[in-house]
Amino acid sequence: LGVTWATHLALSRPLYSSLHSVGGATPGGQLFLGNRASHSPFDRRKDVECQAFFRKVVKSPIFQVIMISTITSNAAFMVLGTDYSIMYRLFRLFEVSEIIFVSIYTCEFLMKVYVEPIKYWRDGYNILDVVIIFIILIPYALRKIKGRHYKFLHIADGIQSLRILKLISYSRGIRTLITAVGQTVYTVASVLTLLFVLMYIFAILGFCLFGMPEKGDLNNWGNLAAAFFTLFSLATVDGWTDLQEQLDQRKFTVSRAFTILFILLASFIFLNMFVGVMIMHTEDSIKKFQRELMVERHVTLMEEKQMILRRQQEEVNKLVNMQASCPSFTEMVEEFKKTLRHTDPMVLDEFGTSLPFIDVYLSTLDNQDTTINKLQELYYEIANVLCLMLEDLPPREKSSHSSEFMI
Repeated sequence: LGVTWATHLALSRPLYSSLHSVGGATPGGQLFLGNRASHSPFDRRKDVECQAFFRKVVKSPIFQVIMISTITSNAAFMVLGTDYSIMYRLFRLFEVSEIIFVSIYTCEFLMKVYVEPIKYWRDGYNILDVVIIFIILIPYALRKIKGRHYKFLHIADGIQSLRILKLISYSRGIRTLITAVGQTVYTVASVLTLLFVLMYIFAILGFCLFGMPEKGDLNNWGNLAAAFFTLFSLATVDGWTDLQEQLDQRKFTVSRAFTILFILLASFIFLNMFVGVMIMHTEDSIKKFQRELMVERHVTLMEEKQMILRRQQEEVNKLVNMQASCPSFTEMVEEFKKTLRHTDPMVLDEFGTSLPFIDVYLSTLDNQDTTINKLQELYYEIANVLCLMLEDLPPREKSSHSSEFMI
């Protein structure tokens, strides 16, 4: 045990001492500073311990589960509130639940601002939460200022459905999709601009061909606005057969070529191009999200490894300090063995103790067991065949063979 600890200490001391002096290491092997003083004025706060406590609370999984449950419960109550009979019978319950929901949202806002007074306002999702809190307060302000019979009060009550957007800040998957949509803004804008140009050209052409005052289709092609709306229906391939039937009834000879050409360009090219751009950027964002998760897991593993090495270093230092009071090294090791537990983790970098090697080794043992079982089955089959052959021999040969076996 003493040799093992001495060897492990010799292997881990350079890594630990170098990392302990600078603070840690990133997954790429670059060192980062651990305890450097920041120049922010909020780092000189006197309530550091209280701030650390609230930061731990805000970042904890339990707090996130509570907030997600609160938001979903609030959404469920809003759905039940659309039924006037339920709203009338449970009016008092809805009032109490509304107070509870607003209180939880306000406490969440205050806690996050207290933990990060400056950094909080740099996150767009936090700004969204603040906007939602202001939206929540709009109906109360209108009822106090304008009264309960204000004609636009129902609009303020309707936009309360935006509360469910608070789930975005607690779902990394939704944030990844929103990031992908944001990255496609310029490309999608270009595609939509080309689609608008195409619709503009065909709207003018359709107005000139099918919007004649005498025998034209004035409802669908009588003016530019109606032509744009008709072309939008053709681009989405929604009811295009009815539109074409109305043109056929008026005997426009070029109407079918016009409709087919526009559907091919708008629906099969531009709209599919729009979908393809969205899929490409979404896939890139998902891959980036997966890489970030791998980096975070690696950083967490490195932190746990450094914590284990630090604990082992402290235990070895205690062991060295105990050497002066112990009469012999054997007794010192015996005392140290009493402090060990079988659940204590240990950082081992040897090849023989790595998980891939253990996996290959166990797989090899399984293959060896399978081979031995097959050999045993083959041996049993050979013995059975020999027994059958011995039974088929005449009696004299059996006696001779048995005598030979006896010899």
